[in-house]
Amino acid sequence: MKFLELMFEAALWRSRYMVVLAVVASMAAAVAVMYVATVDVVYLVGHVAHYADPGLSADARKAIHDETITHVVEVVDGYLLATFMLIFSLGLYELFVSDIDEAHGSHASGKILVINNLDDLKQRLAKVILMILIVTLFEKALQIRMDSPLDLLYLGGGIALIGVALYFTHAAESHGKGSDEPDKKAGSGH
Repeated sequence: MKFLELMFEAALWRSRYMVVLAVVASMAAAVAVMYVATVDVVYLVGHVAHYADPGLSADARKAIHDETITHVVEVVDGYLLATFMLIFSLGLYELFVSDIDEAHGSHASGKILVINNLDDLKQRLAKVILMILIVTLFEKALQIRMDSPLDLLYLGGGIALIGVALYFTHAAESHGKGSDEPDKKAGSGH
């Protein structure tokens, strides 16, 4: 009976390698979204080249301007989504499969791969999702027609909610680091 238990537990523990499928798929999605965003940038640059055309009417120039701003926001959104997928795949790999040895010697890994548990991964992803939501609201705000003061009030309310979300995100991050913060502040004389 003990042998069966050991075999079952070994199989159960090795089942975590199924996560490699999610890692590979997430990396493929990150590459695909990065490719799409980069192609959008190429077309954007080609489209903006007509902006300096002296034969363009003021209305046509305004249309190109508005379209360009919207496309830039979409590109930022695409790159943020690609980043989200990259962080997700690296985090899953580190949590379930193995540490990425090459990353531990890199200076950048401290900024990207401080993922020791699922809560760390959720925090990293939540920050990227918040940024995607901010960019999406900005994109939609560019398209909103302000027909009444209430429309402006709704936009202001959305911006205020984003501010509150950012405040609480930073407050939670500072609270998590709170154990060693007072020592640093006391030593710096602030």
